[in-house]
Amino acid sequence: MNALQRLLAATDLSAPARHAVERAALVARATGARLDLVHVAAYSRVDELRRLVAGLPEDVASRMREQTQMLVDALAAVVRERHGVEAATHVATGPLLQAIDAAAAAVDADLLVLGARGSSMLRHLVLGSTAARLIDVCTRPLLVVKRPAVAEYRCVLVPVDFSEASLPALRLARAVAPRARLVPMHAYEAPFEGKLRVASVEERYLEEYREQARVEAEAKMASLCDEAGLREGTYPMVVHGSAPERILALEDDEDCDLVVMGRQGQSRVEDLLLGSVSRRVLAEAEADVLVLP
Repeated sequence: MNALQRLLAATDLSAPARHAVERAALVARATGARLDLVHVAAYSRVDELRRLVAGLPEDVASRMREQTQMLVDALAAVVRERHGVEAATHVATGPLLQAIDAAAAAVDADLLVLGARGSSMLRHLVLGSTAARLIDVCTRPLLVVKRPAVAEYRCVLVPVDFSEASLPALRLARAVAPRARLVPMHAYEAPFEGKLRVASVEERYLEEYREQARVEAEAKMASLCDEAGLREGTYPMVVHGSAPERILALEDDEDCDLVVMGRQGQSRVEDLLLGSVSRRVLAEAEADVLVLP
């Protein structure tokens, strides 16, 4: 198993963003990883403020930095008191994406943790904006926290398509949630099934075709789980149907609180950005979503 060594939680200090910090603390406690908190401060507007407000003190930027550092330190104190986890704190400046990426690189984070919404940093998560761009360009696993963090993850759904992203997704899921129930799942559709149906191929032939596809998928799933070293606490599932619909249905049916995904889809076009299946799940899932780069 791949062990997590260091987590970085980015926060804009809003109430929704605190969920991400709390979740990062729970993961750090469960895995023994070190935790860092980073806030990207918008000091670039100080010069503009000076033009608007006469007599503004020359040290206003340093005062703002000190105040911000105090707020981040106070958040770390809450984490320490509530979860028994020490968190190093950082206040960064500059363009948001670059600042977060630089902070992650500086601490060599294995996992970047963000809130699904915040006062500014992560608003409109999947509609464009900062977070969507960060998800598209991030070179590290990214955990998007949607729920209040009240306990360790209990049930983790891991959709796989048997591409090269599948094995790392399974291993990371177990590393992030070492005591959770793990549900690797694959949604299959027989190749050209839709076209065969349009061509009025008899249903009995389609059923045989689907059965062959199911048997092949189950064999691949068993091999994948063996390669990942997953045995106890693992409940693989192979289901027929459209991947996004079945993923979202199973998330609800199995009461999963985390979905871990590689970038689903193997075409070059989909590889340029977050895969279409992953993007839909990220947008519509109620659970937290962890996306591998």
